[in-house]
Amino acid sequence: MFTISTETGFRDVVLINGAWGLGENVVRGAVNPDEFFVFKPTLKQGYRPIISKHIGSKKKKIIYSLNNGPQSTHEITVSQEDRERFCLNDDEVLSLARMACVIEDHYQRPMDIEWAKDGQTGELFIVQARPETVQSGLQGNVLEEYHLQQSGDVITRGRAVGSKIGVGKAMVIKDAAEIARFEAGAVLVTDMTDPDWEPVMKKAAAIVTNRGGRTCHAAIVSRELGIPCVIGTGDGTTAIADSDAVTVCCSEGETGFVYKGELAFEIKKTDLEELKRPRTKIMMNIGNPEQAFGLRRIPNDGVGLARLEFIINTAIQAHPIALLHPDRVADPAERDKIAELIVGYPDGGEYFVDQLAQGVATLAAAFHPNDVIVRMSDFKSNEYANLLGGRAFEPEESNPMIGFRGASRYYDDRYREGFMLECRAMKRVREEMGLKNVKLMIPFCRTVEEGRRVVEVMAGAGLERGKDGLELYVMCEIPSNVVLAEEFAEVFDGFSIGSNDLTQLLLGLDRDSEIVAHLYDERNEAVTRMIADVIRRVKAVGCKIGICGQAPSDYPEFAAFLVECGIDSISLNPDTVLATTLKILELETRLDKQLEAGG
Repeated sequence: MFTISTETGFRDVVLINGAWGLGENVVRGAVNPDEFFVFKPTLKQGYRPIISKHIGSKKKKIIYSLNNGPQSTHEITVSQEDRERFCLNDDEVLSLARMACVIEDHYQRPMDIEWAKDGQTGELFIVQARPETVQSGLQGNVLEEYHLQQSGDVITRGRAVGSKIGVGKAMVIKDAAEIARFEAGAVLVTDMTDPDWEPVMKKAAAIVTNRGGRTCHAAIVSRELGIPCVIGTGDGTTAIADSDAVTVCCSEGETGFVYKGELAFEIKKTDLEELKRPRTKIMMNIGNPEQAFGLRRIPNDGVGLARLEFIINTAIQAHPIALLHPDRVADPAERDKIAELIVGYPDGGEYFVDQLAQGVATLAAAFHPNDVIVRMSDFKSNEYANLLGGRAFEPEESNPMIGFRGASRYYDDRYREGFMLECRAMKRVREEMGLKNVKLMIPFCRTVEEGRRVVEVMAGAGLERGKDGLELYVMCEIPSNVVLAEEFAEVFDGFSIGSNDLTQLLLGLDRDSEIVAHLYDERNEAVTRMIADVIRRVKAVGCKIGICGQAPSDYPEFAAFLVECGIDSISLNPDTVLATTLKILELETRLDKQLEAGG
C-alpha cells in the first residue's frame, strides 16, 4: 500500500492493493489485485472513508507447499468464489489505512508499504516500509495551448468542443454494433453518440459527429475526457474516409476543423504555480471520478457541478428501479446481466448505493475541503430507458427534454424508490465517510411548491437542510426560477444558473438540434438580461448564486459579463479553468482601477 496516489501524486489517500496467497504476485504485477482508496483526513477524525473499491480478478495465488518443506511454494488457481469477493473486509481496509497513516506521520513523507494477513489467525502485519519515490504528477500547474504548425485541406467542419488537437486514423462507425472494431488511439467518426459509446470514446484520440449541439452527449463526455471533438458536421461519416489519417483541430475558435492527414502541432505550456486567486470563485464541472485526483491540481475553488449521470452510466449501468425489482424486467438476458452486476452485494439497491457513494466520495475527497456541489440525477426518460432494464420503468414521451425529468421525478411514485437510493448514497458520503463538503443540488425544479416537496422528501430520507451543515441548491434553468427567484430563495440555500436549458427555454429551441443550432447562443440579449436580473435579485436577498452552464467555458466575454454582474462563482470545464482564471484576474484588476478613479 501507498500513502499517496501513485498515478497523480494526490497525498490525502491511502492506496491498498491485495490478493489471495503470498504477496509476490501482487508486487510483480502477475495478478490483477483488489484495490482500495481510503481518505486520510476524515479517517483520522474517526469516520470510515473507503472512497473507492475495485475488485480484481485474482486468478492465481502462491501458497506454501507443506509436503515439500516450509520454504517451498507453488502457484494454484483461485476458486471462482474467491475471485468474486474482496480479499479484505472494510474493517481490515480501515485498519491497514490507519497503520499507514501512523507510519507516514512518523517518517513525515509518503511511504511505500508492504503488508500481510496471517492465513490462520487473521492478524494484519506490516512487513516493510520505505519512502515512495515516484510521486507522479507533481510537476506543478500549467496552462496548455494547442497550435497547428502547418496548414491543411479541410475535409469537414462543425462546432469545436474543447481547445485541443488530436490526430490519428479515422474509424467511421455508423452503428453501435460495430463498436468492437474500434482501435485505441484512432479518431471516432460517427453520426452521434449515447452512453453506450462511452467505452470507445475513452480510447479515442478525437471524436467527430454528424449531429448534435454543444451540449449533446458527445460534447459533454468529450469535455470531461479532455478529448477534442467536432460536432454537428452534417457529413462527417461520408466526407471522412475510413482508415484515412486526419487531424481534428478545436484550437481555432468556435469552429472545429477536420483536416486531411496528420498535421504537426505544438503545445505551449505556461507554469501557473504562483497563480493568484480572483475574488470570483472559479470552480469546475466534473462527472468522472477517475479524473478527480488529477484535476484537483488545477487551481480551483471546488466543484460547482458534479454530475451523477456519468457514474450511473459507467459504474452502475442499470436502472435503479430495475435493480430493486429485477423480477419486473421482461428480458431474461437483462435480468442475467443485472445478476452479474450485483455479485457480492446483498441486493441491487445496496449495489446502486455503494457504487454511487464511491463515485461521489472520490470527487468530494479530491477537492476537500472545498465545496463539491452534487446535482441529483437529471436523466431524461429516454436516457433512463436506455439503462439496463430501464424500458420497463420509463414512459414514452414525445419531448423528454421538457418532460419527466429532474425534481418532478423525485416525489413521483414512478421514480421515488430510485431517488431514495440516491439519497442513501449521499447520506453515506456525508455521515459515514465524513465528507461534509458535499452540497446537494436539485435540477429542473419547475415550481416553488415542487421545491418544497423535494426538500421534504429529502428530509424524510435523512438529508435535512441545515442539519450538520447540509446546504441544498437549486438549478436556475427555467424562466420560472428567475421570475420567482425570491420565493425559491426561501426554499434553497443557493442557485446555480444552468445556461444550457435556460437558453433553449427562453429562445424556444431544441439545443440538441443541429438545424437550429445557429440560433442557440447564450449571448443573446434575452438570455443575458435575464441572467443579470436574477444575479442582482438573488444577491439582494442574501442568497448565493453561481453558474455551471456551458457559456463561460466557451466564451471569455460571457465570463467577463458574469463578473461584472457580481456573480459569486463560475463553474467551468476543466480545460478552460486556467485560461478563464487569468482573464478574470485581468478584468477584476481593471474594475478595481476604475473604482479607484471614480469610474
